[in-house]
Amino acid sequence: MASFLRVLGIETSCDETAASIVVRHPDGRGEIVSDVVLSQLDEHSAYGGVVPEIAARAHVEAIDTLVHEALQRAGTTLRDIDAVAATAGPGLIGGLIVGLMTGKAIARASGKPLYAINHLEGHALTARLTDKLHFPFLMLLVSGGHTQLVLVRGVGDYERWGTTIDDALGEAFDKTAKLLGLPYPGGPAVEKAAASGNALRFDLPRPLVGEKRLDFSFSGLKTAVRQAAESLAPITDSDVSDICASFQRAIGRTLDDRVGRGLERFRSEFPEMHNTPALVVAGGVAANQSLRAGLQALCDRYRFRFLAPPHRLCTDNAAMIAWAALERMALGIGSDGLDTQPRSRWPLDMETPSVLGHGKRGAKA
Repeated sequence: MASFLRVLGIETSCDETAASIVVRHPDGRGEIVSDVVLSQLDEHSAYGGVVPEIAARAHVEAIDTLVHEALQRAGTTLRDIDAVAATAGPGLIGGLIVGLMTGKAIARASGKPLYAINHLEGHALTARLTDKLHFPFLMLLVSGGHTQLVLVRGVGDYERWGTTIDDALGEAFDKTAKLLGLPYPGGPAVEKAAASGNALRFDLPRPLVGEKRLDFSFSGLKTAVRQAAESLAPITDSDVSDICASFQRAIGRTLDDRVGRGLERFRSEFPEMHNTPALVVAGGVAANQSLRAGLQALCDRYRFRFLAPPHRLCTDNAAMIAWAALERMALGIGSDGLDTQPRSRWPLDMETPSVLGHGKRGAKA
């Protein structure tokens, strides 16, 4: 292994354009040398959600500038990097094409190997970049497109224990915000409104609580929020805050049950584990401070180590993509060909049957 490995990462799977330079030192320690992220929030806020065509065009306009800025901030050039890593899926296909094609072009022009990275694997491995975490560990992935409980055995070795059977948690936050007239993105807006609300005012449902399987469901909760809002019309700011607080409390109680059962299963499957077992929470919803506090308390009860990345690494970023490539390189896993295709659907666990079924583009979860 070289004195250290340096990788350029590119991320364009949704509505953030990002580029980063990350190095891996001989002792395995990772270091983010530069990390540039351009949000498209202003472009999409008027529509209450991400518009794929607008997102793809915005990536095209920004990606070259961000790659140049990432290299400049790191004080390096394409000649100095050891590989190029780009998100190849899952995500919005237009954005994936932009980022992966950019990665291919840079790899071809510079003669560097290309690593086509699963966006979800980037989230899964982030805790090893920030906290030197050892395998195995349990990951709760909560984002706008995914809600999954995943056993992480190693790089490329994942077993999905639970997933949403309808809406992802981030999607539930966004839809709740829209129902209540709050701005996009919904997660921060709901969290802010909930801070001044009465969480005990509405007894909202906690779907699947008590069931042995580790799956999640949030569509019924979203429906209950709509019914509560309609029963109060015209709704006041105080009503909105109380609904948000009650919604967030129901989410917390649901995660406490679902994830708690996951922690119990982890203990049973690894009874002689020498290190303190760990729960990693990843994805954009992991930035919610109330949910973090609840998961921290849950881990304290079960004597698990709780790890959540810094806020900037919870949302989409290119540092996690570069690090995922560095993890593969450290294990001697080969690079990908320039004929690699983007994949709008790409489960981490290819063996466990999909709960949501399959479409023309593959398994949905």
